Amino acid sequence: MDPEATSDYWDYSSGTSPNPDDVEETRFQAPYTSLFLPAFYTAVFLIGVLGNLLLMGVLHFKPGSRRLIDIFIVNLAASDFIFLITLPLWVDKEASSGLWRTGSFLCKGSSYMISVNMHCSVFLLTCMSADRYLAIVWPAASRKLRRRDCAYGVCASVWCVSCLLGLPTLLSRELTLIQDKPYCAEKRATSVKLTWALVSLLFTFFAPLVSIVTCYCCIIRKLCAQYQRTGKHNKKLRKSIKIIFIVVSAFVISWLPFNTFKLLAIVSGLQQEHYVSVSVLQRGMEVSGPLAFANSCVNPFIYYIFDSYIRRATVQCLCPGLKSAADFGSSTETSDSHLTKALSNFIQAGDFARRRKRSVSL
Repeated sequence: MDPEATSDYWDYSSGTSPNPDDVEETRFQAPYTSLFLPAFYTAVFLIGVLGNLLLMGVLHFKPGSRRLIDIFIVNLAASDFIFLITLPLWVDKEASSGLWRTGSFLCKGSSYMISVNMHCSVFLLTCMSADRYLAIVWPAASRKLRRRDCAYGVCASVWCVSCLLGLPTLLSRELTLIQDKPYCAEKRATSVKLTWALVSLLFTFFAPLVSIVTCYCCIIRKLCAQYQRTGKHNKKLRKSIKIIFIVVSAFVISWLPFNTFKLLAIVSGLQQEHYVSVSVLQRGMEVSGPLAFANSCVNPFIYYIFDSYIRRATVQCLCPGLKSAADFGSSTETSDSHLTKALSNFIQAGDFARRRKRSVSL
């Protein structure tokens, strides 16, 4: 089949709707689309909006100095919040069997915000991973880079790039009437559009994913090397490794299945012959899409459960008089700060031991 004439095209920027020509063939019937998805999106909306609003409020209004990592956390929460406010539109869409009843402006605008959120989230997580890598592996050399003004500049750049990368979705989404029924869908795919979608996906998801995993592998490798060199074990370090694994796993579990199906769909659209049926790919994206969307409501709970700083700040914000109850730990450092400080101490101790050994041998 000629890619220029293909009609089996999914929205490769947001993955929220198939082409109207294939709606009746590829959409699951009730109860999945008409019952489960509306209920699931409603729960994600309510939990995520409240969680991200609380997280942003706690970090913004908390008295005293703020941590560098909080700048990235607030921007990530803002990105998730912007996406979540579009979910009621998709709840209505799923409940009405794929019909879009809220107009052309919201069709384009909501799809654009979803695309911006996807790019912004992965870029911010990549920046946070790079920040942890610099702080832990190169603590002395990275002091000039790890400043508040640099963090604000990086976040502003991430927002600008994400807004630009979302423009193809804004331009290609449109409200289409099929048999007098309105659908919010992507324009017919061309080989140029599919090629751009493939390049964009590789550089905006899979490349950042490799960067995130590489940063954490380097951190763990450095940590293990220090363990072997010093023979010391630290409970806080072991806990930090566990938290790193949970954060990365949550990101991978949420987004990898959806983007894998998206990649297969794009490659299939570029091929003359489809090695995987279109219906299988689109159904796979329909099943994995809600899992990806749910990531926007998970992050506040991860930080609340595993970050004692945010946990105490939240309790103090909600119950100002319960300062003693908010004291879940004596330290105001996060798990990342624990890891940074302890690993830096290990590195300094190891360097001191080597210098001393060399001086003695001389």
